[in-house]
Amino acid sequence: MTDTSFEALPLAAPLHRVLRELEYNTPSPIQAQAIPLLLQGRDLLGCAQTGTGKTASFALPILHAIHEQPKASHPRSCRTLVLAPTRELAIQVGKSFTTYGQHVRFKQTLIYGGVGQVPQVNAMRNGVDVLVATPGRLLDLIEQRHVDLSKVEFFVLDEVDRMLDMGFLRDVKKIVGMLPTKRQSLFFSATLAPNIVELARTILQNPAQVSIAPEATTAEKIQQQICFLDRDAKRHLLEQLLRGQANAKEQKLTIVFSRTKHGANKLAKSLCAAGFPADAIHGNKSQSQREKALDRFKKGLTPVLVATDVAARGVDVKDVGLVVNFDLPNEPEAYVHRIGRTARAGAEGRAVSFCSEDELEFLREIEKTIRMPIPRWDDHDWHQEALAERHGRGHRSSSNQGPRPNGGRRPQGGGRHRAGRGHR
Repeated sequence: MTDTSFEALPLAAPLHRVLRELEYNTPSPIQAQAIPLLLQGRDLLGCAQTGTGKTASFALPILHAIHEQPKASHPRSCRTLVLAPTRELAIQVGKSFTTYGQHVRFKQTLIYGGVGQVPQVNAMRNGVDVLVATPGRLLDLIEQRHVDLSKVEFFVLDEVDRMLDMGFLRDVKKIVGMLPTKRQSLFFSATLAPNIVELARTILQNPAQVSIAPEATTAEKIQQQICFLDRDAKRHLLEQLLRGQANAKEQKLTIVFSRTKHGANKLAKSLCAAGFPADAIHGNKSQSQREKALDRFKKGLTPVLVATDVAARGVDVKDVGLVVNFDLPNEPEAYVHRIGRTARAGAEGRAVSFCSEDELEFLREIEKTIRMPIPRWDDHDWHQEALAERHGRGHRSSSNQGPRPNGGRRPQGGGRHRAGRGHR
C-alpha cells in the first residue's frame, strides 16, 4: 500500500479524531501495510526494525474492533493479550493504547514483575479489554487463578527475538497453549531467524507477512563508529564524547551501554563525579527506581542514562542523539537494538562503540550480523592502531580503505579536541 494517508484507512471515527489531534497524517510503511491486513482479520508476521511505528500498527486495528464490537467483560478475562519481553516495553505499549484509545471506551491493565501483584489482581477481577503483560508474572497470576485466557480474541507477541534471547520460549509456548484456537494472532520481530520463523508457524494461521527492513539491519540515519582503545582509556574517551554533547548547540540525550549491572552502577557514579549527571538502569533496580530514572532522563534532568541490555528494548525516548557502547555486547543482535535507541522516528543519531582487545571477536560477529564493517573513528587521544590492524586483517577490504565516517566530515563531539588524559 503506497501513497496513503491515515484518513484513507477505514478506522473508526474516534481513532481518526485522535490521529488528527496527534497530527498524524501519513502512516509509516509498516502501518500502511499492516493496518489494512489486520482490519481484514488476517494473522500477521511482521518484521520491522525498532522505531518504525509498529505499536500503532497493531493498537489501532485492535481499538477499532473494540469500538465497533463492544462486549461485556468476563471476570479475570481479556479480549486482547499483548505479550512483551520487558516491563519497560509493556509500559510503553500500554501508554500507546491509552494515547490512541482516548476517545474509545475500553478497559486496560498491565501485568509485570518487580511490583506487588495485588493491584494487578484487583484490575483483572472484572475483566479488561486489553491486557499487556510480561510472561513470568502473567503465568504466576494464571497459576493462582487470577487470570483466564479463554476469552482472548486478539493475541500480540511483540519483540519476539528479544523474548527468545531472554529465555522465554517455554513460557511463551505455555501461554499460547492456553489461548482459544479461534483468535487473531500478530507476531512482531526485528529479525526473522530460523527459530523465530519456526515459532511463528506454530502460532499463526495462514499469516500475511510484512517485512519493512532486512533482518538485523541498522537504521540508515545512524552514524556508526568504532573506536579501538585500551579498556582503561574507555572512560576518558566517554567523557570527551559527553563534553561534546554538553557543548553542542542542540542539547541531546545520551545512552551508554554497559555489559554488567555492577559496571553500569560504577560508571554512572564515575560520570556523576566527573560532572556529568547520570543514572543507571538495570534488572536489579526496582520498578519505581527504573521509572524515576527514565522520567528524569526524558526530562533532561539527568541527560546520561547508563544501561544494561534490559533497556535496549522498550525505552522509546525522543531526542537521544548519542548511543555509546562502552562495552560491546556479546550477542550481536543486541548491537542493533542498542543503537536503535537513537535516530528514532526519522531523526538522525550517532552510535559510538568502544572495542578493547578482549572484544575483537564480539566486533567481528556484530559486523557479520549487520553485513557491513563499522567505520573507524581514530581521531582521539587513545586510539590503538595495533588493535585496529589486528581487526583489519580479518577483512582487508572493509572500512580501513573506505571513506571517513559521515562523508569525510569530522564527527561531532570529536575532531581535534584533546581532552587531558588525566581528566576526570
